[in-house]
Formats: sequence, C-alpha cells, structure tokens
Amino acid sequence: MALLPILRFPDPRLKKIAAPVGEIDDSVRRLIADMAETMYEAPGIGLAATQVDVHKQIVVIDVSEGRNELLALINPRIDDLQGQQEGEEGCLSVPGIFEKVERAERVSVHFQDGDGQHQTLVAEGLLAVCIQHELDHLNGKVFVDHLSQLKQTRIRNKLAKQARVTA
Repeated sequence: MALLPILRFPDPRLKKIAAPVGEIDDSVRRLIADMAETMYEAPGIGLAATQVDVHKQIVVIDVSEGRNELLALINPRIDDLQGQQEGEEGCLSVPGIFEKVERAERVSVHFQDGDGQHQTLVAEGLLAVCIQHELDHLNGKVFVDHLSQLKQTRIRNKLAKQARVTA
C-alpha cells in the first residue's frame, strides 16, 4: 500500500468528472487500499479518487469511531434523497476550512463493492453527508461550491496565504 498525494483546492483537476469503472480487478482493489491508507493517515472519514488525481468513480468512507468499517463504493449512484440537514463540513482537499452545508438527511446509494457485487445502502446522518460530499467530488464539485461567492473568495485567499507561509 502507498500514501497518495491529495490535490488541494483550487486545483483545476478537482473539477474533472470521474469516469465509470469498467472491470473491477486487482488494480482497482489496490487503488482502494491506497486510498483507504491515505484517508486514515490524513486523517479523514472519506476520500474520492478524484482527490488523488485518479478520475474514476471510486470512493472510500469510514465514519466509525474505531476506524474499522471501511466502505468502498465503486460507480456509486444516489437513487433517493430525503429530508434536509445542515452541518459543518471539512475536506482533505480544503485543509483547515470548515463551513456549514445543507445536505439531504437520508440517502439511498447503489454501488459495486470491491468484488464487483451490486449493493444498495440506505444511510442517514454523518454517513449520508459523507456519501453526498464524496460523490460531489466524482462530479467535479468541492464542498465550497455550495457556499456563496464571497465565502469561496475568502477560502481561496486563506488557502493561498497558508501556502505562502509554508513555502
């Protein structure tokens, strides 16, 4: 397994739309393992392949306290959204920034697992938010795209300042 570099907002590669995965083979399973290791090390609770500059429809998520319930979603598709909730979100591609975002409270997502089996998962709360957040990445969106233009500009400026300080 290997740690993968995470793209940082506003990198234009984060805007690329991910392509469906055809054959689920060892290279896909290796990517899932590398993404999981990268997510846990970061530390985060979700990571989309887009964030590591691989533009395939693959997401890893683990919202468990013990960090031992890894979900790998290949070719995920949200079939149903219900309710509404607002919560603070952060992102490994937008380090140190947390903002309130409105999301559905409950989602139903269809996907393939690492063995290529088709699955459906109904999720609520944090897992539902995380699924929506990560699937946004596959569609070329970052959570800050849900914010006002003013907030987006402030975030860009803050990240640019952070980059200058650490350079």
